[in-house]
Amino acid sequence: MLHPRPGASPGDTFSRRQLVKAGALSAAGALVGATQAVTAQGEEGQKVAPDDRRMSPRRYDKMKKSINLWAFPYPDRMSLEECLQLAKNAGFDGIELNYDLESDLSPKSGTKEFTAIRRMADKIGIEISGLCSFLFWPYPLTSNDAEKRRRGLELAGNIGQAAHDLGVKNVLVVPGAVHIPWRDDHDPVPNDVCERRAKEAVGKLAIQAEKLGICLNMENIFFNGFLMTPMEMNSFVDHFGSEHVRVHYDTGNIMLFQHPEHWIPIMGERIQNIHLKEFTKNGTDHSLECFRPLLDGTTNWPAVMDALAAVDYEGYLTFEYFHPYAHYPEALIYQTSDSLDRMLGKLA
Repeated sequence: MLHPRPGASPGDTFSRRQLVKAGALSAAGALVGATQAVTAQGEEGQKVAPDDRRMSPRRYDKMKKSINLWAFPYPDRMSLEECLQLAKNAGFDGIELNYDLESDLSPKSGTKEFTAIRRMADKIGIEISGLCSFLFWPYPLTSNDAEKRRRGLELAGNIGQAAHDLGVKNVLVVPGAVHIPWRDDHDPVPNDVCERRAKEAVGKLAIQAEKLGICLNMENIFFNGFLMTPMEMNSFVDHFGSEHVRVHYDTGNIMLFQHPEHWIPIMGERIQNIHLKEFTKNGTDHSLECFRPLLDGTTNWPAVMDALAAVDYEGYLTFEYFHPYAHYPEALIYQTSDSLDRMLGKLA
C-alpha cells in the first residue's frame, strides 16, 4: 500500500498494483492517440513513415501475383475450376498450371479441352501465368536412354501445343540433367554430353515455339548439375538467338549454396517468368521437401525484389510448392497471397 499525500481522504489511497495499472492505461492511451495522429496525417495527404515490420516500404506495381497448381489439393479434393476460383478469391492475378499424364492437362486432352479451360479461366477472371511439368524428370531431354529422350521431346512438344491452345505464352523447360538425385533410374550424363543434347533438343523445340508464338523458358535447377551459374544460363539461352528461348528463374533452386539476388542483374532481361520458392539455409533436408511456405526461410526477399525492379521485370511471381496442406488447404493459398502482398508493398 502506498502512503497517501498529507491531507488526502482515505478514498485517495492507491495500492501499488492500482498505480501500475493506471500507468499502463495512460501509456496505452498515448499510443492509441499517436496512432490516430499518424492516421490522421496520412488522411490529410501528409507523408506517413513506412513500417518494414508490416510490408515492403517500397511498392512494386509492375509485378503480378501467381501460384502454382501444386499448392492446391488437385485433383483429389478440388476440381480445376475450384482451384482457379480459389486463386481468384485469394487475390492472385494468375495461376500456373501443370501438364502431366493423367489430369485435365495431359495427352488425353486436346485443343477442344484446352480452349474450354481458357474460357473457364476467363469467366472466373484469372490469368494462366504459365505451363509447368514434372515430366522432364522421368523423360529428360538429355537422358542416356534414347527412347526417354525421344519421349521427352514428344511430351515437350505436346506441352507447347497445349500452351498455345490455352492462350499461354510461358512454358517452363528443364533443358537437361547431369544428375537427378531423387530418381534411381537416371544414369549420370557427362556435362559436355548433357550440354550438346540439351542444345539439340531445345533447338528443335524452338522452331515449334516460334510458329506457336510461345516462350520456352529454361529453368535453373541446382540439383540437376546443369547450368549452375547465371553466366552458364546466359550462354545457353543466347546460343539460340531467339526471343522465344528465355529464362524461367527459380529463386529457391539455388538457395542451398548461392543467393538468388546475385543472379538477377546478370541474367537481366532474359528473365521471362519466375518461381518463388522459399528455402532455409539453417536446415539439413536437401530433398524436394526442403522448400517452405513463403517468408518462412532465409531468402533475402527485399534484396530479390529490388534486384527484379532494377532489371524492370514486369511479369508474374509464381509461388511454387509441391504439396497442399493436409488440413484446411485453403490456408496455404490465402497465406501465400498475403505474403506476396507484403513483399510487393501492396497490403491494404
